[in-house]
Amino acid sequence: MFEHLMTEIQRRARDDARAFVRDTPRQLILDMDAEKVRFPREWLREAGKRGLLGVRHPVEWGGRGLDWVTSTSICEEIGTLSYELACVFGVGADLVCDAIIKHGTVEQKERYVKPLLAGEMFAAECLTEPRGGSDFFGATCTAEDKGDHFLINGQKRFIVGGEGADYFLLYARTNPHPDAPPQRSISAFIVDRGPGVDVKYLYGLMGCRGGGTARLVFRNVRVPTENLLGELHGAYPVFTTMMVPERLGTAAMTIGPGRAALDVASRYTSKRKAFGQVINRFQGVSFQVAEAVMLLDACRSMVYSTSVAADRSMEEDQLRRMVSETKKFVTESCQKVVHNAMQVTGGIGYTNVLPLERIYRDIRLASIWTGSNEVMAMIIAHEWYKEQKAGKPARDHGADAPEADAPEELVYE
Repeated sequence: MFEHLMTEIQRRARDDARAFVRDTPRQLILDMDAEKVRFPREWLREAGKRGLLGVRHPVEWGGRGLDWVTSTSICEEIGTLSYELACVFGVGADLVCDAIIKHGTVEQKERYVKPLLAGEMFAAECLTEPRGGSDFFGATCTAEDKGDHFLINGQKRFIVGGEGADYFLLYARTNPHPDAPPQRSISAFIVDRGPGVDVKYLYGLMGCRGGGTARLVFRNVRVPTENLLGELHGAYPVFTTMMVPERLGTAAMTIGPGRAALDVASRYTSKRKAFGQVINRFQGVSFQVAEAVMLLDACRSMVYSTSVAADRSMEEDQLRRMVSETKKFVTESCQKVVHNAMQVTGGIGYTNVLPLERIYRDIRLASIWTGSNEVMAMIIAHEWYKEQKAGKPARDHGADAPEADAPEELVYE
């Protein structure tokens, strides 16, 4: 983040995250990538003890009562360790807790939010299914109302933290009627790990290993009615709430690996010599580094601006567009940053002597998860045209052309 835009309180919280990053053992990162660690429980516990989980949540529920700007600055710092540590850091504390705080009961917040933000429990979000990813309304996991409880059956996959979670935020179909409106057919539940909840598969991932990404099977899982989150058939408002922290958080934490890659490449190119001089003096190297620096600063600007918009409660549709733009631009830009970092280090960057190959593998997920960047483009275009239709420009710019009064040339049909 830009120092001149941050308050003293924001900087202190950011510095707490930096201290945590410094204290994180190198071996944890290596063991997660080698899948010797399947879920970083102790690391998350320490984050909770240090008050770093869910800093923007109210103090009464275990947060620090801070803002989006602070939260995204912390996400960036955690991301410098590894993209997967940033994923598990944010999924429970920012995504799941956000939904419960905004839509849950006092009892749900007391039971599920407080211990998670203290690092005593862990949670995962269960949205994606084997038959569908971006199609939220295509969920086939069912929850049958049995009066005093719901009976849940179905599968969820690609669940980050599924291996280690104590409870799950799960979306399931509660209105099976084929003519039911899509937005009134699905409900959200808090599901405790217990009988009928099985981790059936841990994915062999290209990158982002060690976070317990799993396929979960739910067989006749009894969920008490008090664990319904929000209203019956009312998961859509929960889902839309989640999309802001899910996608803005993803953007912020993606800057971290890009920053780490650029740091490695800058140090290497400041020492490596070829043709009698340090290679950062060659334009073929320095221009790629310059592009990476520019992209990272642009990414921070976008994340900061969108964070301020979220803090100031921007109109929902406009915020949705800004968040989608931020997620798409930042993830694609940071992938380019890592590409440049590997390119200027040459062959050694392609080996595990440097961490660039791991960062390169990890960050590829950024433009896929939490809604693919193609979905982000759809949202951006949809919201933009809606704004254009509703707005009234201060000037008809189309009239500022010499032949603007030649209507026979402007043929629309």
